Amino acid sequence: MTLFSIGYATKPLEEFLKQLGHYNIDVIADIRSVPYSSAFHDYTREPLQRILKANELHYVYLGKELGPRSSDPGHYDETGQVQFDRLRLRPDFLSGIDRLRNGLSKGHNVALMCAEKDAAFCHRSLLVGYHLLHEQNLDVQHLTFSGELESQTELEKRLISIRQLEQDLFLAEGEQAAEAYRQQLIKHSYRKPVAT
Repeated sequence: MTLFSIGYATKPLEEFLKQLGHYNIDVIADIRSVPYSSAFHDYTREPLQRILKANELHYVYLGKELGPRSSDPGHYDETGQVQFDRLRLRPDFLSGIDRLRNGLSKGHNVALMCAEKDAAFCHRSLLVGYHLLHEQNLDVQHLTFSGELESQTELEKRLISIRQLEQDLFLAEGEQAAEAYRQQLIKHSYRKPVAT
């Protein structure tokens, strides 16, 4: 049972479809809170649904369940930044995870989809992939921009390097990944716009 993830930013639609085909992915689970793109029109929800259907692929919208934003003020800190540890406890989030696992159990090859090119900077790894690996023992396979695979476990090691924590003498090996996640979330999690 393999769950994939893919980001589309700057990726030509033909290449996106080719990569899906290479891994026999037959379902796209769109986990964007806002399934629209002003920069990449092919990836706006309705045109994307039509394109996928024309290529015999299925589209499922799970942005309400697994998206990186929330309408609940309790899911944000005092600065207005979303807190993924709070999102992971929501019944909607857990329902979305169950829907993914149900699709996988029926033999579908599912890919989580979001806009971010690199999963290391996206909630598909920092929220969903993290939860699946650490709470469900499912190691998500992230498609890189060029179409190679990077597992969530490998991505965690890369996060340690991105955050330059390999040589931190005060962190045990297991603590390095947790600290790398923490720093990455502070830098890249959604923050509500400041009202002017």
